[in-house]
Amino acid sequence: MRIIRVCTGGSSSCCRCLKAFRKRKWPVGKSWRVDETYVKVKGQWKYLYRAVDEAGNTVDFLLRAHRDKAAARRYFEKAIEQNGEPETITVDKSGANLAGREALNAERSTPIKVRQNKYLNNVVEQDHRAIKRITRPMMGFNDFRCARIILSSIEIAHMIRKGQMCDDAVASTAAEQFYSLVM
Repeated sequence: MRIIRVCTGGSSSCCRCLKAFRKRKWPVGKSWRVDETYVKVKGQWKYLYRAVDEAGNTVDFLLRAHRDKAAARRYFEKAIEQNGEPETITVDKSGANLAGREALNAERSTPIKVRQNKYLNNVVEQDHRAIKRITRPMMGFNDFRCARIILSSIEIAHMIRKGQMCDDAVASTAAEQFYSLVM
């Protein structure tokens, strides 16, 4: 197993890395599966919203302190801004996700189709495992800002391992691709 170091050079360094990755990220599909998972920050559970497309490619992620309509709406706005508008979004039986999606659909002329089925989200649930496998040994984070920075680096490394970065044949391994973003 190859270990990829995360970018911990501070907020601005990670932000540059994330921006560089987004420029070189392959486009995602039009059917998204959205779910949230829990991450411990200062002994309290916070919510990491994540989405994958039908092929299992990561759409976007967002760490929020609360699981409510405003957090879900912010996540959907960010994901649509970065990746374009999907045709369908599948959410589990979470009321916050559905309320956030409906609030966003109310402002649109053509609403996005929302499916609410907990068994169709198995793709995103399996994708959570890769993030949890890395964060669980950390036993939580001490600061929300640090959690956001480290989780974004973990997510970038995970997307690179899944082959979501256009590397123009410059870097062959996942570690080389990650370091090409940092440099």
